[in-house]
Amino acid sequence: MITAFTGTEVRDAERPLLARLGPELMARAAHGLYRVLVAELLRARGSLYGARASAVVGKGNNGGDALFALAELAGRGVRTTAVLASSSAHSDGLEAFLAAGGRLEKTLEPADVVVDAVLGTGASGEYRAPFRRPEGLVVACDLPSGVDADTGTASGEVWKADVTVTFGALKTGLLVGRGRVLAGRVEVVDIGLAPELSRPDVLVLEPEDVRALLPEPREDWQKYSRGVVGIIAGSDQYPGAAVLATSAALAVGVGMVRFIGPESVRHAVLAAHPEVVASGAPEGRVQAWAVGPGIGDDVGQHRAFDVAEKSGLPLVIDASALDRIPGPRLNGRAVLTPHAGELSHLLARMGIEAERAEIEEHPLRWARLAAEHAGTTVLLKGPVTVCAAPDGTAYVQASGHPYLATAGSGDTLTGILGALLATIPDTRPVQVAAAASLIHGHAGRIAAQGGPFGSGALARAVRESVARLSR
Repeated sequence: MITAFTGTEVRDAERPLLARLGPELMARAAHGLYRVLVAELLRARGSLYGARASAVVGKGNNGGDALFALAELAGRGVRTTAVLASSSAHSDGLEAFLAAGGRLEKTLEPADVVVDAVLGTGASGEYRAPFRRPEGLVVACDLPSGVDADTGTASGEVWKADVTVTFGALKTGLLVGRGRVLAGRVEVVDIGLAPELSRPDVLVLEPEDVRALLPEPREDWQKYSRGVVGIIAGSDQYPGAAVLATSAALAVGVGMVRFIGPESVRHAVLAAHPEVVASGAPEGRVQAWAVGPGIGDDVGQHRAFDVAEKSGLPLVIDASALDRIPGPRLNGRAVLTPHAGELSHLLARMGIEAERAEIEEHPLRWARLAAEHAGTTVLLKGPVTVCAAPDGTAYVQASGHPYLATAGSGDTLTGILGALLATIPDTRPVQVAAAASLIHGHAGRIAAQGGPFGSGALARAVRESVARLSR
């Protein structure tokens, strides 16, 4: 599992370490940056000798890290230059840089790699880059200058990094908002900070974490002990949503899918999956419910939702069912799965105003707020999926492919999540939501190997995703 911390948490953890280690702490960070720069130059050129490296350097410790790293590069035959973004620079770093043969310049010269080291984790407010982003490889020191380490918000002129070398711990702002896109590939340099860090701000599930959650086949299994999910989806207007949700649930590997929907939709589902047990009203034994995809204004489906919501069982609430939530506080075993527009409407019903654009800019903040007020887990869909629990626990998953931005993708996610809630009922809903997001994201990448796809191709990819994770 990957952990990430706010900039404030990292700076607080650095203080006792700095008191014990002094300059050694910066030396560790600078050497880590140097090692990444060496790897990138070798990858790009095959040799260090004759390579050119430059940096735009701020006056703080971030600039000092870059100057010390460039000093090490100069000792390997790399031509190094630096441009000071202010009237001063870290004195020891500048001394080491000049002593190694580095040169100060007024303008940014063409180079094989340029280090962005103007601002660090303590920066705030609007940022104006001193130069336009150079062509070629850009490596950000700790985080791209102008990105908020806590939220991922960023000024308009922030350079997009190819690689971000961050020190001590991953920062939340490199996972969410514009920070995720601007950071490029993120490399974390260990400087010994882990013992000083406490509870992380956010978590990221990795494939091995999901593998540990998925049930292993047992000799005593029968269909009910494998898990039964009830799916209330589709309407005469949107029958496809029901097929997509049930297909995804079956692909995850439940013992049974009970489907509830209008007669015409039941025919469509059974034509695709004759093993589904279909009826017109919620009945029979289930371990979890998934409700909402494509139900539209269907009165019968709304009544079915009311039954599922009152059952007290784990429950996925998606799409039109989000408008049926009975009050501000919900069954704590429910998972709401809105996109930003739907979350805006949901928050308004709680008396909280937030425009869609604002939610898209600060997804972590608003998902947490909604989870707190609703008293249940919120899975906020988007380029990055944020899964938040009422107590503030949050998972951020970004394993998907851009082709997942297609009609019906959310219906598939609902089916996956409902199936997981039925098969691993003793796991926290927020962790189940994160696992569903990872499976969905990996399925998108598998499906994308053949080019652009529609959601009808996802069920097979979900099965392959689960199979790979189960190995």
